Amino acid sequence: MRIALYAPLKPPDHPVPSGDREMARLLIRALGAAGHQVAPVSDLRVFLRAPDQGLLARARAEARAEAARIEALWRREGPPDLWLCYHPYYKSPDLLGPALCARHGVAYATVESSWSRRRDAGDWGVAQQAVRAGLRQAVLNIALTARDARGLAEAEPGAAIARLAPFIDTAPFAAPPRPRPARLVTAAMMRPGDKLSSYLAMARALGRLGGPWRLDIAGDGPARAEVARAFAPFGARVRLLGRLDPLALAELFAGGWLYLWPGHGEAYGLATLEAQAAGLPVVAERTAGLPEVVHHGRTGLLTAPGDEEALAAAVAALAGDRLRRDCMARLARRHVWRAHGLEGAGRRLDRLLVVAVARGRAGGARGGGAGDGYLDNEEDRGRDPAAGGAEGSA
Repeated sequence: MRIALYAPLKPPDHPVPSGDREMARLLIRALGAAGHQVAPVSDLRVFLRAPDQGLLARARAEARAEAARIEALWRREGPPDLWLCYHPYYKSPDLLGPALCARHGVAYATVESSWSRRRDAGDWGVAQQAVRAGLRQAVLNIALTARDARGLAEAEPGAAIARLAPFIDTAPFAAPPRPRPARLVTAAMMRPGDKLSSYLAMARALGRLGGPWRLDIAGDGPARAEVARAFAPFGARVRLLGRLDPLALAELFAGGWLYLWPGHGEAYGLATLEAQAAGLPVVAERTAGLPEVVHHGRTGLLTAPGDEEALAAAVAALAGDRLRRDCMARLARRHVWRAHGLEGAGRRLDRLLVVAVARGRAGGARGGGAGDGYLDNEEDRGRDPAAGGAEGSA
């Protein structure tokens, strides 16, 4: 199929790295590997910083102008088979796709759409109406977490919903782990909000931790100064490495001992998956979507939200039990390579979208249904390189 990908929050070519940008790029790669022609359809960014109807009105005006440009292009080259919107939500609704697709007979689908009951009142609720309209129109809404799937089903009980496990490119993390004792690692953007809150909680937790630990932090952003102040009391025990390229990040993870990140408000955490792919157990809080990618007691330890003493105790527990830590490291690596790899995700996406579009054209039932949990069979699994194969070779 010819697929037009649209990411209203952050287009794939945005200069600032983030999990949103990376997942949009991964979707393009996964669907391209499955044989589809995928191209970003627009760089129009819709991000409503506040529940202000003036902001929404201006965004709608910009969307009308952009829609006219896209329609002119479609008249020359023909419309795509599918419009795939990545991550529409109350601050970043898709103001382009639903209307364009309705006018031109193009199938519409979403990935990682989300709905929040507490945002459905007041001015945010107006923006969420656009999200819900997209859910109703879509031939399929693909949820990356059970948490999101439940929210979508609550918002629109008749919407077509299917599950897909969040995924990463595991290939950069194929090198054998070379853990250095007591070396903690973190990789996260430094920005106000949940990210900064996680950094501050981590600093307070480390203040309760004894022993000869060290922490390396990969990341940068507008809150770097606040992060630096929070960790300054630890002196040389904490290194702020700035933004690392993918190869340098893989090298950092390969030499780490465990991945520490509270994860406040984390949808699921691509870096958390990458760390596990490299053979790092995770210590995090049991919050938001993290329990769906970190299996407590098997691939890491999850502590009660906001309990910094418990967070420190979890690190200390693994520090004092090397056998347990090593076992978690192996399980984390194996699990991510098998269940969260790029090739398996491409096959799953291909099956879901081809069937949904065909059913939509035939006027039949939509999508996979709310109960369609993501497939977890051998066909969709990669293989831990330590087990003697490459991802997708199973």
